[in-house]
Amino acid sequence: MTNTLEINLPRKLTNQLLHLAQMSPEAEICGLIGADASGKPVGCYPVNNSAAEPKRRFLLDAAEQIAAMKQMRENGQSLFAIYHSHPDAPATPSATDIAEAAYPDALNLIISLNTKGVLEMRGFKIDGNNVTEAVLNLIEA
Repeated sequence: MTNTLEINLPRKLTNQLLHLAQMSPEAEICGLIGADASGKPVGCYPVNNSAAEPKRRFLLDAAEQIAAMKQMRENGQSLFAIYHSHPDAPATPSATDIAEAAYPDALNLIISLNTKGVLEMRGFKIDGNNVTEAVLNLIEA
């Protein structure tokens, strides 16, 4: 029996992520999602992408990531997910995404703009070279 990982995402938060990705068709967006004490994703913390080639990869700006983590803690939240977009690639982790994933407990949300006007978002847990896709359920918060 396989363990299916199911994640409930509030529709409002999902729409916020899709909107951020749409606003940046030329570069990958990235940031953090905070969860409340019950583990429910509630907060979006956009972080600038400081990668040298932001169209093809993302690198969370270190100072902004630290500030976002601090803000998250002050809001009583813990790291739930790291999100980024793929402007012209599918919503699956690239080899770089897998190699650079540093938070095995966090969900990796990937938003693709490469779907003929239909935005696609998929979630993955990345632990070393083990990549597990999560089923994303949109819920009304």
